[in-house]
Amino acid sequence: MRPQITRRTTPGAIARALALAFALAFALAFALEALAPTPAAAQGTPLRVPVVVDTLPNGLTLIIHEDRTVPAVTTNVWYHVGSGDEKPGRTGFAHLFEHLMFMGSKNAPYPQFDRLLEAAGANNNGSTTGDRTNYYESGPANALPLMLWLEADRLGWMLETMDAPKVDLQRDVVKNERRQSYENQPYGLVTENLLPALYPAGHPYSWSTIGSMEDLSAASLDDVKEFFRTYYAPNNATIVVAGAVNPDSVRQLVRTMFGEIPRGPAITRPTPSKFTLRDTVIVLEDRVQLPRLYLAWHGTREFGPDDAALDIASYVLAGARNSRLTQALVYEREIATGATAFNSSKRLDGDFQIIATARPGFGLDTLKAVIDAELRRLATSGPTAREIEQAKNAIEASFLNRLEFASAKADQLNAYYYATGTADYFQKDLDRYRAVRAADVQRVVRQYLQAGRVTLSVVPQGKRELAATRGVVQ
Repeated sequence: MRPQITRRTTPGAIARALALAFALAFALAFALEALAPTPAAAQGTPLRVPVVVDTLPNGLTLIIHEDRTVPAVTTNVWYHVGSGDEKPGRTGFAHLFEHLMFMGSKNAPYPQFDRLLEAAGANNNGSTTGDRTNYYESGPANALPLMLWLEADRLGWMLETMDAPKVDLQRDVVKNERRQSYENQPYGLVTENLLPALYPAGHPYSWSTIGSMEDLSAASLDDVKEFFRTYYAPNNATIVVAGAVNPDSVRQLVRTMFGEIPRGPAITRPTPSKFTLRDTVIVLEDRVQLPRLYLAWHGTREFGPDDAALDIASYVLAGARNSRLTQALVYEREIATGATAFNSSKRLDGDFQIIATARPGFGLDTLKAVIDAELRRLATSGPTAREIEQAKNAIEASFLNRLEFASAKADQLNAYYYATGTADYFQKDLDRYRAVRAADVQRVVRQYLQAGRVTLSVVPQGKRELAATRGVVQ
């Protein structure tokens, strides 16, 4: 799971979003268990999401999925640029552009993009991560030509309308978003302190997606335009159209609307060097009522050999009410209000985190001791067959539930294509979770979660004695 920033939705804390995702997965697990004793037993006809893939002469990749369940359509454009493609001193550009793309283009001046779609009964939004920026629209099937025309116009004819007032306006919007979601939110400065400790200086994931105030302030109009020329080009984009459509008609529409937009320059992407994470302790004082503990380790990239096993390990640790950390911290000892664990794998690299909030009267060393004991137990004995079964069922149920929605399929098709080069990677993705065994989970806990880690404590102002001290699980 990867955190992202959306244009109109204030980015919540990573812990809250992932806790909700795991809670939903847990609820779905019981429904699936009633139908099948194990995921392996449910294997039958291979899962397929049929697609048509086309590449225009200018390099734009088009992926079409026909789904006539309802007379609706969604478009999902991925530009293969995220905050990980930025440079130190020039951070925040990817997210800033997510905002600028809604400021109007040559033939659809502001605020026509939103007004035209709303008049057609459609909605739209965008989001940014460390790896990509996406823009999506959903609405009735007859709104597809309008959706495609608007996307083509802002890709091909937005740059000439971009000026300093627009950049300054959206720069201020992003700064306010940063203040609201980072500086002025409880526990909001964790990301700013955790990422530079998790990844070495210059690593693509060593800074936040939203960027620093200094870099946002320093960005000039020429800097912003150069970023657009480099990354907002047909050969660096993939568009998925999913829903009640005719593939041949969609191909013709896309070629007509996007075909004359010129190809952009070739892009050289960063290749981070291997590194070893050292044990690091950080203490932050904040305007909070309860101390919170963050433990973070260096993980692995998405779709890497250990990615699925780490996902299952996170579920065994804190994915359900009966998971190990939730039981030990929240219900048995009653020393924490909640616990979360998640594997944050990304295109180039990844990390694994455990987050726990203490109940009043307890320090974070107490929580850390319990977490370390549970990690040792999992590394020594491995998960039970029941734990593996529950984790697989929950993950598979959540996975299949997403396929009910064309918009979710569209985004997943884009994600698979960028990561693997294959749009319909659904069955292979599912198979990698089905293949995980208890020994795999035990091994990745030993390999990743007994190495150097970052221990970050957020404590109420003037209460540093509640922070966790140095020490890693042995």
